[in-house]
Amino acid sequence: MKNKILLADDEEGIVTMLKNYFEMLGCLVCSVYDGKEALEKVACQPDIILLDTNMPKIDGISVCRRIREHASCPILFLTARIKSKDKIIGFQDGENDYIVKTFDIEELGARVKTHLRRKQRKQGKCAARFFNELAVDYLKCDVTVNNNLTPLSKKVFEVVELLSMNPGQVFDRERIYKTIWGIDGSGSSDTIMEHIRKIRSKLAVYTRHSYIDTVWGVGYKWSG
Repeated sequence: MKNKILLADDEEGIVTMLKNYFEMLGCLVCSVYDGKEALEKVACQPDIILLDTNMPKIDGISVCRRIREHASCPILFLTARIKSKDKIIGFQDGENDYIVKTFDIEELGARVKTHLRRKQRKQGKCAARFFNELAVDYLKCDVTVNNNLTPLSKKVFEVVELLSMNPGQVFDRERIYKTIWGIDGSGSSDTIMEHIRKIRSKLAVYTRHSYIDTVWGVGYKWSG
């Protein structure tokens, strides 16, 4: 199976060079140009993340903090800063390695290979998706908003899971119910209305964005 790399850097030349290099080595590379996109693409479950420290929208340190709430895959910072305090901040946030720009591409390749060879690292793939201030962790079965854990029952979380893994797709109540409870469920699709109400109520404690839109006469969709 090919190793997956999430590459985040706002310098197009660096992204193109590294993407071509690692694809030549047989890796699958998902490349983005800002911190917000990096969080969105964590859902691809990368084996390693190459992360520029200075990116628009969300900086690399902040991206690392968010990712570290849900995963332990290696993160290698690409940085122009070499002050000791910058290194300390990076490692405190769960970052595994760093390389200073302008770097030797063969050295970078060697470091990536070293991290990928470590079996224990491969067991820490990320299974989370990020939607602005909200994160859904599908392994832990929990939802956090601005780092606040939002307690949800198993079935309520499963509604969040179904909708959030299919953002923008409209699900009617019957389909949601059958997907989660199965065709032999003893309740009715009216249960979904109550679960949606609970989800919105829980999220409203920490955010004004409900994340679940009602499509009148049709059903519900995730609007992350």
